[in-house]
Amino acid sequence: MAEAETAAAPAVTPPVDVEAAQAIAEKEKLGAAKQHTEVVNLHEYAESEGYVIDASDDGDASAALKRAPDGRTILIPQPSEDPNDPLNWSWTVKHLTLLIVACTAFLPDYGSATGAVTLIAQAAEWGMTQDEVNHSQAGNVFMLGAGGIFVVIFAAYLGRLPVVWWFLVVSTATAAWCAGATTFNSFMAARILNGFFSTVCQVSGLIFIQDMFFFHERARKINVWASFFVISPYMGPLLTAFMLTAEPWPVPFWVYTAMTAACFVSATLFLRETYYDRRIAVADQPAKGNRIQQIVGISQFRSRHLRNSFGQAVWRTVSVILKPTVFLVCVYYMLTFAWVVGINTTLSILLQPIYNFGVLQIGYFYFTPVVAVILGEVAGHWLHDAVAKQYIRSHKGHFEPEVRLRAIFVSLPFMIIGIVVLGQSLEHEWHYMVTSVTWGLYVFGIMITTVAVSSYCLDSYPEASGEVSAWVNFSRTIGGFIISYFQVAWATKQGPATSFGIQGAVMAAAFILILVIIWWGKAMRVWAGPLNFATA
Repeated sequence: MAEAETAAAPAVTPPVDVEAAQAIAEKEKLGAAKQHTEVVNLHEYAESEGYVIDASDDGDASAALKRAPDGRTILIPQPSEDPNDPLNWSWTVKHLTLLIVACTAFLPDYGSATGAVTLIAQAAEWGMTQDEVNHSQAGNVFMLGAGGIFVVIFAAYLGRLPVVWWFLVVSTATAAWCAGATTFNSFMAARILNGFFSTVCQVSGLIFIQDMFFFHERARKINVWASFFVISPYMGPLLTAFMLTAEPWPVPFWVYTAMTAACFVSATLFLRETYYDRRIAVADQPAKGNRIQQIVGISQFRSRHLRNSFGQAVWRTVSVILKPTVFLVCVYYMLTFAWVVGINTTLSILLQPIYNFGVLQIGYFYFTPVVAVILGEVAGHWLHDAVAKQYIRSHKGHFEPEVRLRAIFVSLPFMIIGIVVLGQSLEHEWHYMVTSVTWGLYVFGIMITTVAVSSYCLDSYPEASGEVSAWVNFSRTIGGFIISYFQVAWATKQGPATSFGIQGAVMAAAFILILVIIWWGKAMRVWAGPLNFATA
């Protein structure tokens, strides 16, 4: 009986120190919060410390962080454990998304530059001068920059995918309107609207790259994306010229419409929403909804309270351009890229009286910048990474964004020599091959410069990928918009040698801004402070 009572008696529980247990729990909670904060801070890096990229010491505090397959490169940002995190997507999904975005980024400048060749036939049909018809070009170019500002505001508020999809809907319709226009006023209205909506992936490309790829991968991905929109204004006239030898001017715009529609279909079928907030636990991530809800934005609208308010989305765009380094880079890029648009939109007018070129010869002439962009992409594939890796090796695994701008030391001589000798060749009517090659030198330099400034802005403010892209895009288009109005008159009055020489001098003087940023950019970023956005 005693044994039974003993067996049935409950075990004695030792006394619990409640305060000690709470202290342990609080410590664990703080530890988890600290680890989470460290992961977030890897995304929005400390301005005063830069990035820590390479760390081989296992005893280092960063030893527990996830790394690339090489075992040394720290993954920035740190991916979550969620397979829906775009950083965890497969190579195929990431690069299919990049391809769709890059092809869509190809469209606006391609369509814009198509009008640089059709204006000859349009002027004859509508009884106008070529320079008057070219005003539709200027309006289109301006909207390529202005539209980008709205793209990033909507993307910050509604998500990436629906903004791309709806803008492609309208850009496809307005492309068809361009092809079907029968009067100049109708054509100009269509061109202006098409410029506004077609620019969507020229701006959001950096957002997609930031969302899907790690820091050490981004320069090469930017190089791919940038090559599509830098080459596009040369592919437009090249292909259009061949079409116009046998077809009327609307045909190239119908081809452009078909290209836009193809990107629209590809985005509808394959493009995915890349916005993902890693500060939200996997279990608390908002419901994705079905495919239709994701595409049109229903799913994103339901979870909009987890992102930015509309006011915050607008302020994001304003606050970025107030950062001194972003502003100075945009000014430099405007003073460098403006001549690309100016030359491209007016060169057919300049070539005709000098070389007596017809439409077909002008088309052949555009092979040079196409080759130059391809060479710039190939060179940049190694150049930008080589510059970064050299700095990382010599600074114990640390990296500062200003290093990206060192690539401009390579590109600047090509740009200045190219544009100055181009003006001399047009002035003195040298052989057209000299004109062609020197134009190619300038375009080669522009390709490398574009990747350098885009990478710098993204590395400086990774949480503002869309906003910095919008302002960089706006700076290049606003410069081209302004110069296209007086490029022909300027070259006619003072001569190509003088006008293009002044443009080269402007680029040389503007390089002072790059030197200022290289030397004092970090201090300016620390002084300006972080952006403190509600979301990335």
